[in-house]
Amino acid sequence: MNLLRSARAVSEASGDGLIDWAAVTEAARAATDPGDLTLTPDEQSGYAADVRDARTRVREVAGVSFDLPDTIEVQHRHHWIDANIATFERVMGTLDIEGRTLVPGLARVANTGSMTVALAFLANNVLGQYDPLLLAEGDGRGVADGAGEGAASGGAASGAADHALYFVHPNIGRVADELDVSRARFRRWIAFHEVTHAAEFGAAPWLSDHLEARMERTVDALGEGSLDREAFRELDAAMTAVEGYAELLMDRAFDDEYADLREKVEARRRGRGPVAQLVRRLLGLGTKRRQYERGKAFFETVADAHGVEGASLVWQRPENLPTNAELDAPEQWLDRVAR
Repeated sequence: MNLLRSARAVSEASGDGLIDWAAVTEAARAATDPGDLTLTPDEQSGYAADVRDARTRVREVAGVSFDLPDTIEVQHRHHWIDANIATFERVMGTLDIEGRTLVPGLARVANTGSMTVALAFLANNVLGQYDPLLLAEGDGRGVADGAGEGAASGGAASGAADHALYFVHPNIGRVADELDVSRARFRRWIAFHEVTHAAEFGAAPWLSDHLEARMERTVDALGEGSLDREAFRELDAAMTAVEGYAELLMDRAFDDEYADLREKVEARRRGRGPVAQLVRRLLGLGTKRRQYERGKAFFETVADAHGVEGASLVWQRPENLPTNAELDAPEQWLDRVAR
């Protein structure tokens, strides 16, 4: 970790865009300890077994068919930064800074610094990630070939695919130790959660396009100095459904009690210092927690009335997604879709 190098990369940000992405990559990596990616044979096979078992259980519980990436990527923090920088650039790279500020150079440095802080913070805290590679058409990113579904590999991958599954091994080990829980049990819990997201996108081939369209509208509006409230509400409702359905499946698919894990994670989050709390709010991570809770309450009501199969109707077509109003009144969604 080299904070001086990180600061220098930010201060020398250049180019014509809102953010110097090459500088963000260098600065975020310099500000972040990559962590140890040494895997024991048990850990190597454990990641693969956890994902295979999660796939089997989630298929049984949800009654939906879905695929997983050919290779599961077990990463350190720099790998995660490299894997996600392209997504951030695709989403925000079309925004033009010229004409929007009197001093574009200073604004570019400030924006580059803000993005560096965000990526470095996330790289130190993300545990696992199912990535449908939104807005990735034609960029050639993907996962390594030849390992077979459920395999695990160290490091970032290359090739062509339309989704990826990452585990940030140093973070999983560190957080498990901080929570005083078994690393193997904690890793399995993370694996089940990420596989539930794979099930959602597998059950709804239209979901990626639906999210992409609303992301693009939201970003384009921000680039014009306004907010497309309708697109933002639709994006928030869709993400609430994604997070809530995943929580529903976790409750029914995970092959162990995990209330203690969730409580320890929540207690750890509440105990963060003021700087970490501020960064979480600026990154919208509080919003994500609200999406978990709101979505879970919605799907629990639906599943109580019509089972998981009834809840899975949400992925049949875009029109079946709950509206913002229906998320708080599940009976309205049931009247419209399930009865």
